[in-house]
This record gives sequence, C-alpha cells and structure tokens, in this order.
Amino acid sequence: MAYHPARTDNHAVTTPRDDDRTEALPASPVPDGPPAVGPRDTGPSTVEPTPPPIASPGTPDLAAGPPAKLKPTRISGTWVAVLASIVVLIVLLVFILQNLTGATINFLGLAGTLPLGVALLFAAIAGAIVVALVGAARIMQLRRQAKRGLR
Repeated sequence: MAYHPARTDNHAVTTPRDDDRTEALPASPVPDGPPAVGPRDTGPSTVEPTPPPIASPGTPDLAAGPPAKLKPTRISGTWVAVLASIVVLIVLLVFILQNLTGATINFLGLAGTLPLGVALLFAAIAGAIVVALVGAARIMQLRRQAKRGLR
C-alpha cells in the first residue's frame, strides 16, 4: 500500500491537528510487512525504524488518551460547604457591623434594645426554624402515608 500525503484512509476530513501530524510522517512509502530476511542475510536491516513523533509543548499527548474525569467525593463536598458557609458568615458579619444603630424590640409584652443587624439576624433565624418545622412535619406525614400504602 502506497502512502498518499493528500489522502488518509482513516479520516475523510482533516483538522489542524492532522495537518500538524503529517510533518512527522516519513516521505518514502511505508512497507506493508516486515523486511524480507533471507537465510544468508546477516547484515543490518535496510529499513530504519521511524522514531515516534515528538509532541510540541502546546499540544496534548494523543497516546495518553483523554484525561480521566475525577468523581466528586464526600470530602470535596464538605470543603465546598465549609467555604460557602465562610462566605455567608462574612457577609452576615459585614451586614451586622454596618447596622449597629439601636432598635427597640417589643414582643409579648417584653421590650428590649438590640442593634438593628442583630435583631434582623434573629428574625431570619426564627423564620428558618419555622420553615424547618413545617417541612419536617410534612416529611413525617408523607412517610406515614407511604408506610400505610405498603401494608
């Protein structure tokens, strides 16, 4: 089989990467099989092996294949949660420090003065607790219904 530089058997369309690799191909035709060795031929082989192409610094190594995709682990998820929590805490701290003016809070006959940022933080925490309690009650209700459906 003769080598045709304008046509390759494996690819109908060439890409820039294919054009880069054609420079490393030999200029002479590639033999179809191993060199013929006669019974009395003890001299060196006439066909020299071609060295593997050397990848240039900016191109990926094609022999290595695609890089393996790493699966996320529990530890990596924990680190993401810790970093997100740190960011939220910094934002809350800035909010509280910027809202230090006093606010009088009246609740069920009790009265007190708190910095405005702290009072709003307590209100947000109380709202989150109410939402969590309602969600937990709904989950328990659905679990009971699922258990009844299995019987």
